Amino acid sequence: MHDTLFQPLTMGSLEAKNRILMAPLTRGRSTQPGSVPNEMMATYYRQRAGAGLIISEATGISVEGLGWPAAPGIWSDAQVEGWKPVTEAVHEAGGLIVMQLWHMGRLVHPLFLDGNPPVSASATTAPGHAHTFEGRKDHEKARELSVEEIARVVADYRHAAENAKKAGFDGVQLHGANGYLVDQFLRDSTNLREDDYGGSPENRTRFLREVLTALIDVWGADRVGVRLSPNGETQGCDDSDPAATFGAAAKVVEDLGLAFLELREPGPDGTFGATEVPKQSPLIRQIYSGKLVLNSDYTPEQAVADIDAGRCDAVAWGRDYISNPDLAERFRLGAEIAPNVNVPHSWYGSGPEGYIDYPALADARDVAAG
Repeated sequence: MHDTLFQPLTMGSLEAKNRILMAPLTRGRSTQPGSVPNEMMATYYRQRAGAGLIISEATGISVEGLGWPAAPGIWSDAQVEGWKPVTEAVHEAGGLIVMQLWHMGRLVHPLFLDGNPPVSASATTAPGHAHTFEGRKDHEKARELSVEEIARVVADYRHAAENAKKAGFDGVQLHGANGYLVDQFLRDSTNLREDDYGGSPENRTRFLREVLTALIDVWGADRVGVRLSPNGETQGCDDSDPAATFGAAAKVVEDLGLAFLELREPGPDGTFGATEVPKQSPLIRQIYSGKLVLNSDYTPEQAVADIDAGRCDAVAWGRDYISNPDLAERFRLGAEIAPNVNVPHSWYGSGPEGYIDYPALADARDVAAG
């Protein structure tokens, strides 16, 4: 039955060996100061190269856009050099890896910005707490980006895409989901603008289109993807008419001919507090004719059913890839899926524990036999 998952998939110029993708997972292991990838991260990604495609953890495009302790960046030469062993390790193990480009917008705490306020589509404040090097802090009010500054942020994305190419990635994915900057422009609860970037769904997708166009200029549309989360409220970011908003976003992706579109549609227990709402993927599937990837909380059986029914072309797994570096092989064999332990501390801890010490299936059986 799982043969469906092991059919190759062409996404633009990306040739995935199977339909089991590794979703982006923030793990907070980069070297500080500088947010530089390291040897431990190369080991982590090498271990998971059995995925048809690895989408890297969210990676900051600029100091302004990165507000997560020890998450990596891609704006500096040191970061580029730090990523090179990671991409080489994945390629040596027969894998593909694209970089997810991230600007957190209003979710960056001023502690990351020398006390300056974060930026967003409009002057709004996210609910809840930010994670900082000093612990959890209340979010603070963002300031609205001017039109001139928007052009500068688009240029930051372009620079990050150029650096991702220098670092040896196979392509890039724009993080347009989960209440971060692109999502803050898309949704009407966080985009209160009255200029060309606000108001109608088409105007609110303008920033998305401009960023994707910049990425395409660097990579070609056949190596660019995007992640959207057309579900309910996420990190305080919501929309009064998600069908109209994400239908317009899907049209942008269709017009630009991207390699793939990944949708995160979690259930009520999903990360980021997303609510259970009607899924928008059937509507988006009607608008976007390219390769569609769905995530989250799938079993292999559910993934096969959705692929066979034409609802998507592949499925991305996140948390299961934390504790199962050889997840694709476990699916192929129908083997047990190892549960996450020491969660959530191990998700964002600083060392190898809960990161690169999960055994592959053969190793786990050897331990059990011993």
